[in-house]
Amino acid sequence: MDIFEKCYHFTEAKEAIEKGIYPYFLALSENEGSESVFRGKRVIMCGSNNYLGLTTHPKVKEAACQALKRFGTSCTGSRFLNGTLELHEQLEHELAEWVRKPAALIFSTGMQTNLGTISALVGRGDYVVLDKQDHASIVDGARLSFGKTVRFNHNDLQHFEKVLASIPADAGKLVVVDGLYSMEGDLAPLPDMIPIMQKYQARIMVDDAHGMGVFGGGRGVAEHFGVTDHIDLIMSTFSKSFASLGGFIAGDADVVHYIKHFARALIFSASIPPANTAAALAALQVMREEPERIERVNRNAEKMRKGFRELGFNIGRSVSPIIPIIIGDDQLTFITWKLLLENGVFVNPVISPAVPIGMQLLRTSYMATHTDEQLDKVLEVFEKVGKQVGLIN
Repeated sequence: MDIFEKCYHFTEAKEAIEKGIYPYFLALSENEGSESVFRGKRVIMCGSNNYLGLTTHPKVKEAACQALKRFGTSCTGSRFLNGTLELHEQLEHELAEWVRKPAALIFSTGMQTNLGTISALVGRGDYVVLDKQDHASIVDGARLSFGKTVRFNHNDLQHFEKVLASIPADAGKLVVVDGLYSMEGDLAPLPDMIPIMQKYQARIMVDDAHGMGVFGGGRGVAEHFGVTDHIDLIMSTFSKSFASLGGFIAGDADVVHYIKHFARALIFSASIPPANTAAALAALQVMREEPERIERVNRNAEKMRKGFRELGFNIGRSVSPIIPIIIGDDQLTFITWKLLLENGVFVNPVISPAVPIGMQLLRTSYMATHTDEQLDKVLEVFEKVGKQVGLIN
């Protein structure tokens, strides 16, 4: 059996390309935050995670430029060896302070943060407990560990307790959930989960990649709920509100120290480049100095949730700038995506396995820098296309 045989028989993507409904790997010629240019046409960007619009902020761009001039393009080595700069340590210190934890550790990507942290902490005889809608990086981190993975139904507290109760009392237990779920736009019920975890002596890690910069005055979902002291580990990325690339884990100093010495995704990866580090630092400064951006992104999200509901779209349980338009069919999802793009609105189609069968959706997301005129235009286009494909009356 030729190991490449499956490659030659994978035709679904090629068929979608031939039909003109292939929605992935789209090359943008310009990306200015709230608008982009695709094949010479300007479109309103409603598919980005640039929640605060900081990728084009003058302070963030200038910080990256200055770091590039001073340090060059790369550290060309692992944090473990020659790849640590004082700039990295400064960012770690400020991030720990921002999320109100004693220590933080930077990884090269958010994906690596979850792979490294979970696989370092969960060993043989341990259990990692996941929400069924957790991000793929969490699932893969659990797979890389030597522990056993168990899962509970999305935000189902009764099932969550049932799963914890089934684990041997003397086993180590790490619960890992998203703070803000990246497809559904809803929050983990952290205040209700904490007493259940305490009952079964489990630890918790919150992946707040999408909630950081948006909730809790920018400090994330734990801060939003007022439960930061009860969350053991807070993880986030730099590729969303921080307008850069990388990720971090924050928690007790001894735990972070352990992860630093056992996370293979950290030890065997080159460190985050200086320009990305400086950009994330500058973005954090902007969050402190311009809290109105956080207020604005949430106002924009509220406007769009209200608008979509009034038009008759199914947006599920979204409470955030991530607003799904639930369609429930692959073909209709792709057709609707294409018509929206042709009418000047860029969104992301999402099908199984990223979401369960029957929950295929268009993932829309909004920024602090979207204007009311842009958002009104988006609703206008959605109304037109929604009626055209039969999603709304």
